[in-house]
Amino acid sequence: MRVRAALGLAGLVSLAGCMGTSDAEPVESAPAAADSAFGPDLGVRAARFVELALDEGQAHAMLRSLCETAPARLSGSQNAARAVEWGLTTMREIGLSNVRAEPVRVPHWERGTPETCELLGDDGAVLGAYRILALGGSIATPPGGVEAEVVRVRGFEELETRADELAGRIVFFDAPMPRALANTFAAYGRAVPQRTRGAAEAGRFGGVLALVRSMTTAIDGFPHTGSMAYGDDVERVPAAAISTLDAEDLAARLEDGPVRLRVRMSCRNLPDADGANVTGEIPGTDLADEIVTVGGHLDSWDVGQGAHDDGAGCIHALEAARLILAAGLRPRRTIRIVLFANEENGLRGALAHAELHGGERHHAAIESDRGGFAPLGFTTSARGDAMEALRPVAAALAPFHMGALLPGGGGADIGPLAAHGAELFGLVTIAQRYFDFHHSEQDRVENVDPRELALGAAAVAHLAAALAGA
Repeated sequence: MRVRAALGLAGLVSLAGCMGTSDAEPVESAPAAADSAFGPDLGVRAARFVELALDEGQAHAMLRSLCETAPARLSGSQNAARAVEWGLTTMREIGLSNVRAEPVRVPHWERGTPETCELLGDDGAVLGAYRILALGGSIATPPGGVEAEVVRVRGFEELETRADELAGRIVFFDAPMPRALANTFAAYGRAVPQRTRGAAEAGRFGGVLALVRSMTTAIDGFPHTGSMAYGDDVERVPAAAISTLDAEDLAARLEDGPVRLRVRMSCRNLPDADGANVTGEIPGTDLADEIVTVGGHLDSWDVGQGAHDDGAGCIHALEAARLILAAGLRPRRTIRIVLFANEENGLRGALAHAELHGGERHHAAIESDRGGFAPLGFTTSARGDAMEALRPVAAALAPFHMGALLPGGGGADIGPLAAHGAELFGLVTIAQRYFDFHHSEQDRVENVDPRELALGAAAVAHLAAALAGA
């Protein structure tokens, strides 16, 4: 959505009317927001969405259905295909229009048999085992595995200084996510390059395998997988993540002397496979050709159930649409729900969606990809007058502690829509525990709180309705 003249975002939106109230008392005492181009009753509307979501919402039941029907939805897998069918069925049950699967070719990587990482004694005897997961996109080890001594480095600068020690060694990247940072996504951003680039850097210096400390501040026995990439001009070596508990043990052993490991992995990269973005709409009225996109990514990694990442984001979008319909609202603009394919290891769904729909009039786009935790509000790419015009919308959510409006953007899947005119929004959650579960076996529906998930859906419904002029 582009800002038009001095009116900014506010001049582009008006509300069709006030949402009715139920016979029950409101969930919270929410004062009506100040009058704006979004209408005078935003506080009442926000309270109603919260009430509907908490009292008769379906968010957690939908998430459980997705996670049980199609857990571990990695692109190209059978579960990814099952998830597409689940999405089509669920959208039709909600009552969305124009429900369809829009095909896209996606990467196809398979983990193969479970990985092993054995701790060896001087005589070759197995002393113990570490818990690892191959990183997505990694090549396999030779059938007998990779057996070598370990060199521990705390980052790429240290890697450079110890280049003459790395040939023929397993390179252990052991820079943790900084625990002192309150913003866990900032901490993740500091540490994650060793996962994405570690194998390429290890191969550049003659290493035979990259072993990366898992991307979490938790100290536990669950390794966390994720994407990685090889350079074009270096030797390709296998790459795996080790649990933080085992990383601590390995680091302690290395303080006492050399450590030798044997790692076996059978993962493989296959030809691209068929995938799809799942799409459905609440058609608009007089501004139906203008689109407000709301979405999350349907794929997940191949461990756990993909509940927080990003089953919760998909449910936020679906439940928001259901709440808008349940409230009897008719948006002026079309609200398009998109469950994107292949965010985790390629972003093919986002790019295909932007290419297919690039010629349309994109007013705004909202994405949820920070888990199903308690919502705080939204980031937005809007600036200046446009951002100020949005303040009343955010303020209406303040009584429920989710009224923040912060400079930023949206998620990776809606990013390409910015070039086609969309203003971007991202749901912000209290994400201190997000990386406890992220990309691991722990990312399961029982670790998603039903009320927190419901509140996120209510917040998304509120913002989507306002942006669409419902």
